[in-house]
Amino acid sequence: MRIGELAERTGVSARALRYYEEQGLLGSERSGSGQRQYGEPAVDRVLLIQQLYGAGITSASILELLPCVATGIATPQMLERLSEHRASVVRQIEELQATLQRFDAVMAYAVTSHDSGVPCHKAS
Repeated sequence: MRIGELAERTGVSARALRYYEEQGLLGSERSGSGQRQYGEPAVDRVLLIQQLYGAGITSASILELLPCVATGIATPQMLERLSEHRASVVRQIEELQATLQRFDAVMAYAVTSHDSGVPCHKAS
C-alpha cells in the first residue's frame, strides 16, 4: 500500500510516517517511480508505535524494543527495559484513574449544585 493509504488506515499523518522511517521505526520499499510501498504488517507496526508514543516512550527506546516485538526474543537487559516501561505505563494508568475519580467527584458536585441552584465553581 502507498503512504496515503497507510496514513488513512492508521490515522497517522504521512509526515509522521516519513518521520518513523527516518528514525528507523518503519520500513518501506520503493516502487519503480520512487513511491513508498508498505506491506500489510506496517498497519500493526504503526499502531504499536503510536501506542508506545502515547505511553511516553521515546523513539530511541521504541527502536530498541521493536526487534523484541518482532521476534519475541529478548535479552535480560531488554526484559529489564520492558519491565521499566511497563511500570511507567502502570503509573500512568493509576494517575489517570485518580484523574477520573476527580472528574466523577466534580461531576457529582456539579449535578448536586445544579439541582440546588448553587453555582459550580469550587470542587476539591
